[in-house]
Amino acid sequence: MRQAVVLGSPGTKRTVYLEKGAQAAGIVFRLLDWKDFPFEQEASWENLFLKIDPPLWESCRLDELNALTRDYEGKLQWLADLGARHQIAFLNRPEAIRALLDKRGCKRTLAMAGIPVTEELEGMGRAEMLSEHAVVSEADTAVEYADGGLSGAERAEMPGSYGLSGAERAEMPDSCGLSGANRVEQLLDAMERHRVFQVFLKPVYGSGAAGAAAFRWQPHSGRVVLYTCGMVDSVTGRLVNTKRLRKFTDKNQVFSMVGRLLELDCVAERWYAKAEHDGFSYDLRAVVQDGRMDFLLARLSSGPITNLHLNNHPLSGEELGLPSYIMDEVEQLCIRAAECFPGLRSAGIDILLEKGSLRPRIIELNGQGDLIYQDIFDKNKIYRHQAEMMKEWMYKNQI
Repeated sequence: MRQAVVLGSPGTKRTVYLEKGAQAAGIVFRLLDWKDFPFEQEASWENLFLKIDPPLWESCRLDELNALTRDYEGKLQWLADLGARHQIAFLNRPEAIRALLDKRGCKRTLAMAGIPVTEELEGMGRAEMLSEHAVVSEADTAVEYADGGLSGAERAEMPGSYGLSGAERAEMPDSCGLSGANRVEQLLDAMERHRVFQVFLKPVYGSGAAGAAAFRWQPHSGRVVLYTCGMVDSVTGRLVNTKRLRKFTDKNQVFSMVGRLLELDCVAERWYAKAEHDGFSYDLRAVVQDGRMDFLLARLSSGPITNLHLNNHPLSGEELGLPSYIMDEVEQLCIRAAECFPGLRSAGIDILLEKGSLRPRIIELNGQGDLIYQDIFDKNKIYRHQAEMMKEWMYKNQI
C-alpha cells in the first residue's frame, strides 16, 4: 500500500502542523522517530513518499557542530542508498538536503549558475570593492573603504592582540591559540587586500545563527567590534551558542573569539548594507515549494543578525511596500536558486536586498527551512501545500 511517511520527532511544531495540514487534505501520514534510527525491516520502505525533517540536536557547543553534521550526513547517505534500492519518493532528496548543509559549496553552486549571492571575501576583486557600495553602514558608524590598509610599519605598531610578530602572538589569549591567531591574521590580510573592513563569519555547517558573527575592523584606529551569539562558557571554557546577541569591543576578547570561530571552518562574506523599513534594516526569508513561493517574511533588526529568535521583528513581505517588480524579481530569483539543486521540492531561502538599489542577493538556502511560526499560526500554507504534494503522489500511485 502506498503511504506517506515523515521522518522526524514527535510533538514538535513541524510534525504537529504538518499533521494539521494532512487533516485538511484528508490524508494521514506515518511518523518515524529519529531516535529509532537506523531502521530495520527494509521491505516496509517500498512505495513511500518520505519527508525528512531535521533531527533534534541537544548540544549547544559550537566545537561539536562539524561532528554532528558529519553524523547527520551519514544518516542522509543511508537514506539515499535506501532510496536507490526501493521505490521511495522524497519531498527533498537526501542528496539535496546534504548539499545545502554545506554553505560554501551551496553558495558556489549558485554563483556558477549566475545567481547573485552575498559574496565570499576571497572571491571578490578590487574593482568590486570600489563600487557604489564602498560605504557600508549598519546600526553603527560607517566604515569607508577609502581609509585604506596598513603598511608593515603600521601593523607593527598595532596592539599585541593582532598577533603578527612572534612576541605579539605569544601575548594573545591562550583560548585563541596559534591556529586561531593564524586564521585571524589571514582574515585581516584578506580584508585589507580586498579593502573590505566588515564581514560576516558563518560556520560552513550550522543553522539558527549558531556561530554566526558580524565583525568590523577599522585599520587606522585599530578599533574592532564583534556581534555574535557565541560566548565562552565560564565553567568549561568551551565556545557555546546562546540565544542572545552580544557585542564585544575589547581587542583581546574580539580576536580571541574570532580566532575560535574561524577554527570551526567559517565562510567569510562581505557585510552588505541592507535595505531599511521604519528605521530597521531587514532581510527576507522565503519558502519556495514546487516552483512557487508559498511564503515571504521580512526579518527586521536594529543589529546585523536578523534571526527572529533573537527578538527581532517579523513582518509580512507584502507590508514592506516594495515595488511589484522587486517582489517579482525576488520570487524568480528564489525559484531559480532552488532549481540549482535537483530533487529539492521545498526550500527556505534567505535573501538580502541591498540598501538603495534593492538588488536581491541570495544569502543561503536551507533544505529544511519550512517552519515559519507566522505561517503555522495563521493559514499553515506551507505544510498544507506539502500535504497536498503527499496526496497527489498517493493518488497517482494508488494500486
